[in-house]
Order: sequence, then structure tokens, then C-alpha cells
Amino acid sequence: MSSTLFDVALDPDLSQGAYNAVNVCLKVRPEEKVTLITDAASGSIAASLAHELEGVGAPYHLWELEELAPRPLQSAPPEILQDLETSQVSIFAICAQPHELPSRRQITEVAVRRKIRHAHMVNITKQIMMEGMRADFRKVDAISRRVLEIVSAAEPIRVKSAAGTDLVAQFNPGYRWLKTSGIISPETWSNLPGGEVFTAPERVDGTFVVDGVVGDYLCARFGDLRNQPLTIRVRENRLVEAHSENRELEQEFWAYTHSDANSDRVGEFAIGTNVGVRGVIGNILQDEKIPGVHIAFGDPLGAYTGATWNCSTHIDVVGTRFDIFVGERQLMRGGNFLLDS
Repeated sequence: MSSTLFDVALDPDLSQGAYNAVNVCLKVRPEEKVTLITDAASGSIAASLAHELEGVGAPYHLWELEELAPRPLQSAPPEILQDLETSQVSIFAICAQPHELPSRRQITEVAVRRKIRHAHMVNITKQIMMEGMRADFRKVDAISRRVLEIVSAAEPIRVKSAAGTDLVAQFNPGYRWLKTSGIISPETWSNLPGGEVFTAPERVDGTFVVDGVVGDYLCARFGDLRNQPLTIRVRENRLVEAHSENRELEQEFWAYTHSDANSDRVGEFAIGTNVGVRGVIGNILQDEKIPGVHIAFGDPLGAYTGATWNCSTHIDVVGTRFDIFVGERQLMRGGNFLLDS
């Protein structure tokens, strides 16, 4: 276990977000064992989470990745995988490095198999702890439940935005829609902050303007894209074009989405439901939860959605200020939900 983090001073600005994670989202009980995984960059956040676990009285093991293996990780450290086998709750609060997705999957696969209540806090920052993690997650959960009821009918969804998005998604009634509102159950691990409803689409066609952020390690490189958006075109669920004034972004995104056989295939269609966050901050962990739409190319999370294909990559793209139509019903106008209509 890590020893260096026990000397990290507690930052009071992190306390409310840490309290929400441990007591509201995960509902940790004193008799439960927790695996807390972090890295050198996220030490202060891990310390605040550990403090809350101590307040609950739950035993925990704290692991710092750099003490176990060189970064970027080639695979999840066996010490962590072994510890997860005896835990009821796990928290993964780290700063992602390139090409570490397979190692993260090893951790979530254990969480799925053992039905661990798992909080995935990849690229968590102090700003997110003070914004998205301070949301009223009970309210976010109520909104997410309502959105789930509406979209589960498997009607086509059309998405438009002032920036130029015009996209139609069609759905397989045999695939599952999932709610990850931040209230975490043994059935589905969740990113924190939470706030989305998602599935794997059957087919997506049209234009999506990414004036928010792109995901994975590209997010830290390119940040908020409002001034140089990425315009992508999808045909029959495959990426066919990607253009941006930022040629480096365009090239890096195209390379990422062509690194595996299904890297260019839309594997996720999601509606953000965290009404506690409104503006793009340049971090995918929070920005994909903004009320609106994001899609992802690559792995469809088949263990949850029921999709029968897979991929070694997964990259989200986030836009802003959407109008959303579910069949004939308008669900959102300009980024605001219309749930009472």
C-alpha cells in the first residue's frame, strides 16, 4: 500500500466533493472493505477520499500506481487486482496517461465480475471536485430516471445544435440503456462525477460538431474546442470525415479512430444529465455530463449494453447547446431539458 500519501495535508476545498463520493454516491458502510487507487498527480484528492472513508469507519487499502509499476501502465498491477477480489467498494482516482485504457479495463472487469460498487474518477481534478462532485446527485438521479424512461422506447433520436450538429441515431431494442447518475450500485460501475444515460446505438448518421471536448488522453492535449471545433461526419455508424482548423487535433483524432478494426465505429450514444455543471472546462470526466449529447467511437461496453462487438479503444466527443428529439417529442432545447412538457 502507499505510504507517501498519508503525509498529504487535507485541502478543505475538496471535502464536500469527497463526502459526496463516499457517503452519497457509493454509500460506503463501516463493515465494507474499500480499494482506493490513485497516482502521484492525484494525491490530495485521494487523501480527501481516504479521510472520508476513515470518518465512515470502513477499512481500506490505498494504492499509488507509481509505487507499483512504471507509467504508462502496460497492465493493471497484480497487487491491485488481488486486493479488488476481497473488496465491496473501489475508487479509481488517477490522471490518465496515453495507452492505459487496457489496464483500466482490467480493473473495471473485476468490478463487473464481482459486482463491486466502483467509482471511476479518471482525470479527476480539484476543479471537478469543487464543481461536478458538489452536484445534488439525488436530483441528478431523478432527472436521469426520467430521461431513461423516455429514451428506452427505442425510437430514433435526432440531435441538432447551433454549431451545426444534425445527427440521427437509431437503436436496437435488444440493447440496454443504462443510467449512471452518480448513485452507484453493484450492477453498474460509474464515472464520478456521474450524470448520463447511454446505450450502444444500432446506427448513427449525420454531422456532429465537437465544440466541447474530445476524450481519452487527447482531452488534456487539446482542451476546450469552442474556438477550433472538430466537425465529424458519420455514415452507417462509421466515421467517414473529421475536419478542424487545428490540423494536429484532426490528425490525432483520425489516427486514434483508426487504430483498431472498430475504432471508427460509434459504440456509445449518451445524454448528459448532471444539471450541476453547465460550462465546458476542458476535461472529459466532467464535460460529458453536461446536459446534452456525446457519442463515442470504439468499444460499446457490451457487458452492460448487450452489444456483441468490441474494440480496444474508446474515445468520447462532446458538443454543446443541443436540441434533442425522441421520436416526435422534444426532450431538450438549447441544452435545457423539457421534462415537464
